[in-house]
Amino acid sequence: MRVGFAGGGVMAEAMFSRAIASGLCAVSDVSVGEPVPTRRDDLAERYAIAVHADNAPAVRGAEIVVIAVKPQHVGHVYHDLHGALDADQTVLSIAAGVTIRSLSEGLGHERIVRVMPNTPAQIGAGISVWTATPTVPDAARDAAASLLATLGREWRVDSEDYLDMATAVSGSGPAYVFAFIEALTEAGVFVGMPRDMAQTLAIETALGSARLASESGESPAILRERVTSPGGTTAAALREMERRGFKSALIEGVSAAFRRSQELGGKR
Repeated sequence: MRVGFAGGGVMAEAMFSRAIASGLCAVSDVSVGEPVPTRRDDLAERYAIAVHADNAPAVRGAEIVVIAVKPQHVGHVYHDLHGALDADQTVLSIAAGVTIRSLSEGLGHERIVRVMPNTPAQIGAGISVWTATPTVPDAARDAAASLLATLGREWRVDSEDYLDMATAVSGSGPAYVFAFIEALTEAGVFVGMPRDMAQTLAIETALGSARLASESGESPAILRERVTSPGGTTAAALREMERRGFKSALIEGVSAAFRRSQELGGKR
């Protein structure tokens, strides 16, 4: 699979490095457009891939063209690539909040896959929610799914509306989890634990609990109940957290992220 990247940042690196490591792409199949000279040199030295200062040569001849820039830089990609893509190339965008309509109009192209990944993709533990325009053929959809699977799990949806929802839940979700780990660490320090111990316990507890939720086949509610003995320490903690609005704060936070994603996409 030949893949060209407009942008050579962290997520692009995660995608092509894992595609190469998995055997999905050969080194010679990957080309990256990156405007920062030091970054180009770094990528070329570490991966021996083709790197270019401009996006147009980087995506020429690629089956999948990955738009891997921050949303505020997508206009530069439109400038470079508008009208330059072949009809049989498929664009896969991981630019947060950039709609299919914007991508199609900005690039002058119809075959679009829009993706909402998340940062654990950097270690192959991400979840990517994606959708495709009707003009993307099955073979290209399969290729996109295979590429995203190198980053972790992938979940295809039929409606682009789910991308704003995914942005609020899984796209921004790692920040919520990190904030929880940070708070649990501080709580450990507050009750007298050394910081390095508190942080290790918080991280390993989050990691193990997530694995248990993923692998046990039980709902999070059932797993929570199994930890919560009547009148015990966990029950006391959960009662206090609920009194202070733990669950409602998270729901309102996700709702705010959802609304903001819609605003950025021009839907509100």
